[in-house]
Amino acid sequence: MRFRRHNDSPFLMCTTIVVALFMLVPMALSLAAGFMRSYNVGVTGGFTLDWLAKVLSAYGGTVGASIALATVCVAGDLVLGVPCAYAISRMRSRWLSVFEELITLPVAVPGLATGLAMILAYGEVRGFRQSYSFILVGHMVFTLPFLVRTVSSAFKREELRSLEEAARTLGAGFLQRFIGVLLPAIFPSIVAACLMVFALSIGEFNLTWLLQTPLTRTLPVGLADSYASMRLEMGSAYTLIFFAVIVPVLLSLQYVGRIVENRYGS
Repeated sequence: MRFRRHNDSPFLMCTTIVVALFMLVPMALSLAAGFMRSYNVGVTGGFTLDWLAKVLSAYGGTVGASIALATVCVAGDLVLGVPCAYAISRMRSRWLSVFEELITLPVAVPGLATGLAMILAYGEVRGFRQSYSFILVGHMVFTLPFLVRTVSSAFKREELRSLEEAARTLGAGFLQRFIGVLLPAIFPSIVAACLMVFALSIGEFNLTWLLQTPLTRTLPVGLADSYASMRLEMGSAYTLIFFAVIVPVLLSLQYVGRIVENRYGS
């Protein structure tokens, strides 16, 4: 049965444009301010790259630290989260829903509360408290539920259960089934979950702000610091760097999402 294609409604098109402008114009102004000699004077004052140079000089270390932290966070979540997701997907217990809610609790609790809990529990361990490892654990606590939810949903697909049972019938051991059959089948979902974790980790502020020290600042904390204590132009230049890091990740998320939809969508 073929459906007649209707022209797009002008009202819907205008609404979409207005909403897009409402969200994008403030960001565009902020990015533009990073190139202006003086935001108060405007474009008539000319443009410069001095603010970017000052940000890289003062906060350049936070960019590399945040990228490294997010990368290690993804690796740690994979090691812990994928086996946990599989266990949840195969669990047959009336307590399953309770267990799943407990796993997602760090997402519902404010980041400041989670950070305070970590300080109370581990704050006395001096070497740990003053290192990036402390922030890493906090990021893993925050991001792990997202990866577990995404991957466990992939493991629960009926066709994957049938595929695993067929491999079991043919004599494949657990590791053979898990590594050789299951993981390749859900690889797009794992990639999507990893990109989500990376984006969440690199942009996390509330939890990180409480866990960081002057020697362990991350990109969002440095961004807040630049807005609070420096000129607006310098904060906007920092925003430029943040966008340069995060936008490719968001584009990758969309690309992987399309792959998953095309492969498994109905």
